[in-house]
Amino acid sequence: MKHTTLAMIAFSTVALAGSQTWASSLAEAGMTLTPDQFQWEPNPRVPGLSVAGIISKGTEAGPYVSRVKFPKAHVVQSHSQPDDRSYTVLVCTWYIGWGKKFDDLKLVALTPGSFYTEPAGVAHFVATPDGDAIVQVTGQGPTRVDYSDPAHAPKKK
Repeated sequence: MKHTTLAMIAFSTVALAGSQTWASSLAEAGMTLTPDQFQWEPNPRVPGLSVAGIISKGTEAGPYVSRVKFPKAHVVQSHSQPDDRSYTVLVCTWYIGWGKKFDDLKLVALTPGSFYTEPAGVAHFVATPDGDAIVQVTGQGPTRVDYSDPAHAPKKK
């Protein structure tokens, strides 16, 4: 009987500790954001854009998820990143092209709901001629933008 009582006390202690751990991990495991909760900031990598870091800002090692706003008639010249990325087009039509030099004829129109990937080190360019576009980007940091032509890189102040 003594062993049974000790066993029940031990089991209850473990179960209670486990449920507290489970409850705290459940609270930490999920994230919900509505569009009005995103905190938009100037994009530090590409002037003229806004970014909302959802998970990380891409400056540290590890996964990141961001939303990026591109104004109407914006062009980002040919560039690449050191990480594999995936994109989901959320708002407006997004135009992507592949190559080391911007070329209107290579642009592919991706409407909202479209998805594509950008392999690490592959040169590409984008344009938003139709209106303000928003894309969601996922990748593994740290990341950066490497312009194919260094003359297109933003000037450091």
